[in-house]
Amino acid sequence: MKILVTGGAGFIGSNLVEELSKEHKIIVLDNFHSGNISNLEKIKGITLINGSCNDILKNIKFPEVDMIYHLGIPSSSPMYREKPSLVGEAINGAIEVFEFGMGEGVEKIIYASSSSLYSGLTPPHKEDMEIQVTDYYTEARLAIERIAKLYNKLYGVKSAGLRFCSVYGPHEEAKGEYANIVTQFLWKMKRGVAPEIYGDGLQSRDFVFVKDVVQACTLMIENNIDYEILNVGTGEAFTFNDVVTILNHKLKTKIKAKHIDMPIQNYVNQTLADISRIKKFGYSPKYSLEQGIDELIARTFK
Repeated sequence: MKILVTGGAGFIGSNLVEELSKEHKIIVLDNFHSGNISNLEKIKGITLINGSCNDILKNIKFPEVDMIYHLGIPSSSPMYREKPSLVGEAINGAIEVFEFGMGEGVEKIIYASSSSLYSGLTPPHKEDMEIQVTDYYTEARLAIERIAKLYNKLYGVKSAGLRFCSVYGPHEEAKGEYANIVTQFLWKMKRGVAPEIYGDGLQSRDFVFVKDVVQACTLMIENNIDYEILNVGTGEAFTFNDVVTILNHKLKTKIKAKHIDMPIQNYVNQTLADISRIKKFGYSPKYSLEQGIDELIARTFK
């Protein structure tokens, strides 16, 4: 199978490409906004195209592809606060991808959505909850889900939107300040620097290791889908204070976090995924938070 992965040099994308390339022919499209070619340097036999998904229809020529993973979407709420026009770029990029897929007869499109859509809602979070207006980032993701539904209704384009929870793991270096807090805390505490936590540290996340996210993505290859919205998490949440405690244990340190006043309006306080729907597709998370941190440490400081 020939598979196009937009954002394939990024954090989640490169981990996905690494797994997919074992059995499939992979084309990576990336503009290196938050990705890095070093994430792909050990992966053999892939085709790499430097470009934006917003230019697929006009400027980029592809061989025929059977399936698309659309991960080339700005992936952090602060990016949108700093540049609200990213909302339009994200939506237009998704339209380009769906137009391309429709025109080329692509079998299905799997795209990245986000558990941040559940901001302000009481956990556990289910896919049929009514999403509230909270920020630019979630508006972009919700609009993309609705566009996917429109292409399915009008043209029969099959797709699955995966609402990723708080994903962490190897290959986040290029994301810098936008990396997951597990990874950012690890980088700082390894250097002996106290991580900064907004408020009391009792905000919680469903932290999911990137290999479990890859598992969810690859399951979409063999499963029959029409139009799906699926949570991808672990079904368990940990506070930011918990993360510091676990990292201190793993690193054999005694670093205390620095607590600062909350600077963000509409901050996401909790994420906790109900994963019963995606379990029907064969998904079963393999990594606890401690196991994921063990592998992250091993791969980051080997």
